[in-house]
Amino acid sequence: MSRTLFVTTALPYANGSFHIGHIMEYIQADIWVRSMRMSGHTVHFVGADDAHGAPIMLKAESEGISPQALVARYAAERPQYLNGFHIAFDHWHSTDSSENVELSQKIYLRLKEAGFIYSKTIEQFYDPVKGMFLPDRYIKGECPHCHAKDQYGDACEACSTVYSPTELIEPYSTLTRATPVLRSSEHFFFRLSDPRCVEFLREWVAGSNPQGDKRLQPEVLAKTREWLGSGEDAEANLADWDISRDEPYFGIPIPDAPGKYFYVWLDAPVGYLASLKAYCDKTGLDFYDLIDPKSDTEQIHFIGKDIVYFHALFWPAMLHFAGLKTPDALNVHGFITVSGEKMSKSRGTGISPLRYLDIGMNPEWMRYYITAKLNAHVEDLDFNPDDFVARVNSDLVGKYVNIASRAANFITKLFDGKLAYVGDTQAMQEELAAVAEQVANDFEHREYGRAIRRIMAHADVINQAFDAAQPWVLAKGIQTADDTTRAQLQDICSRALAGFKALSVMLTPVLPMLSRRVAQELFGETRDFQWSDAAVLPTQVTPFKHLMQRVDPKQLDALFEPPAAPEITPGGEPIADTIDIKDFAKIDLRIARIVAAEAVDGSDKLLRLTLDVGEGRHRQVFSGIKASYQPSDLVDKLTVVVANLAPRKMRFGVSEGMVLAASHADDSVDPGIYVLHPWPGAQPGMRIS
Repeated sequence: MSRTLFVTTALPYANGSFHIGHIMEYIQADIWVRSMRMSGHTVHFVGADDAHGAPIMLKAESEGISPQALVARYAAERPQYLNGFHIAFDHWHSTDSSENVELSQKIYLRLKEAGFIYSKTIEQFYDPVKGMFLPDRYIKGECPHCHAKDQYGDACEACSTVYSPTELIEPYSTLTRATPVLRSSEHFFFRLSDPRCVEFLREWVAGSNPQGDKRLQPEVLAKTREWLGSGEDAEANLADWDISRDEPYFGIPIPDAPGKYFYVWLDAPVGYLASLKAYCDKTGLDFYDLIDPKSDTEQIHFIGKDIVYFHALFWPAMLHFAGLKTPDALNVHGFITVSGEKMSKSRGTGISPLRYLDIGMNPEWMRYYITAKLNAHVEDLDFNPDDFVARVNSDLVGKYVNIASRAANFITKLFDGKLAYVGDTQAMQEELAAVAEQVANDFEHREYGRAIRRIMAHADVINQAFDAAQPWVLAKGIQTADDTTRAQLQDICSRALAGFKALSVMLTPVLPMLSRRVAQELFGETRDFQWSDAAVLPTQVTPFKHLMQRVDPKQLDALFEPPAAPEITPGGEPIADTIDIKDFAKIDLRIARIVAAEAVDGSDKLLRLTLDVGEGRHRQVFSGIKASYQPSDLVDKLTVVVANLAPRKMRFGVSEGMVLAASHADDSVDPGIYVLHPWPGAQPGMRIS
């Protein structure tokens, strides 16, 4: 039975560019959407920028531009990321839109009418210089528990204690360094603790969607029960939700409260509906029919585990008591790590999606790798560079593409591209249909890794059958062979290509552009594959064209290394912008002795240096000086190292600092690299100032 689905991803905050975590989530949702469409379902797939809140307002102010201009700048970037990774939203919108203003205010008024909104006076910190109430993250001070300095207003990063900003010792505003003062203000609250709300949420979180699948994954359900209590007589651990902020604030005005704005987390999820409404207005769909509580349209959200509280409690409660359809499923995923470490640009464990594309890496490599490591549980996904190279090269090139490259050449050279099968093909077709059905079911239930394992297991079956038949032996004497031998060779290759086509159908949600090429260029199809095409045997192929390159490990080096400095004129490199002594003091430069040096296998420019920096241990640093130095010439020499540079995870290991070296800005003038060498007498560990 055909289904209608409204699918969203979490809205990225519009004060920065996409990172690989965004791309991972969008790829996951895009694969699901493509697979469901291949089954004949109607899917409305929309996204939007989360465009409100104090951080955007303050960042725009610091740059001397309007919040709208800041949001527009990041919005203009989005297509190169989405198109680059073949992520096909039907519509992309913004929470700073007329649709979102209308819907957010309408939902608020309905909730107020239903008795779920109240106001009370609270005390909070106010910056007398900036003239604004301060969000918790804009207040710092001494932790009241462990007395660590410069801790944020909501939690201590040193001892992990959670507290209120008013508990900080000697608090100050991070905006002006002024001492904040307590001021009273009227705030509006949503009655999340209302017994009606608790009763509804207990039923909702334990419920199922129209297909009989649970709305929430087991891990998410368990977490919500911690907040809601697991029994009818259990006490819910829910606090009412502060949904208002005072001016100045970049957001949506509360309609009956001048000077008050909706807290960004109220209007952000409403942005899902706003984007859908804008899409409906553009395409002629009935928006209110899609979000009516009685509608058959299923509402599906893909989100990260860090925003479950908002999506599993506030969001369904808001929608239900405003008389709107509630979500049918929350598909929650974990974070993406790099070689087991949390992503951090400063530690060199971040992956820039744009750099990935700029250096020419195939976006479908990333789509495949992410797919192979995802499942339906709330687990972190680890990007391991060596595993990435091995998995893509082995699976996609060595197993999958290899089938077509071998079999198609025999068919086009010896049989004019015509496929023919000897004997009954029903068993083969039934097997292909069965595997495709299992894979489609895996994708629907977000068991992506299991789907890939099924696909590659069947690729192994096809390759093994092809190798066992040894068509190259039959082909040697094909010019003088009898009809039976010719038919046998044609059948072997035809069956391999029928299997390859079925594999291409199964990989279509993951590799949409490659699948389209296979359909059009190899098999002459005029449309993209559907799931039902897996068991339809092809009858003709065109000459094979190269489909996919292998990953070069050097590309991974380039991905994790900073981009090269831009070329400038031979006159030399201009002096950088002026800094003060405080900026310089942040850099801890130390004398280091090079204990050992060796070339790095697989790298044209890196040496692995073992350094003594006077710490009682040795450090490992990778340095791009291989072209200028023999490792043996460096051993026992003194040099200068940036000692407090955050460790950076590279494909070859962790680099714990940076050796200083000089070079000419234009290497056509002087291609040399010159490592700094202190005067004799300096000792490892001495600080340079």
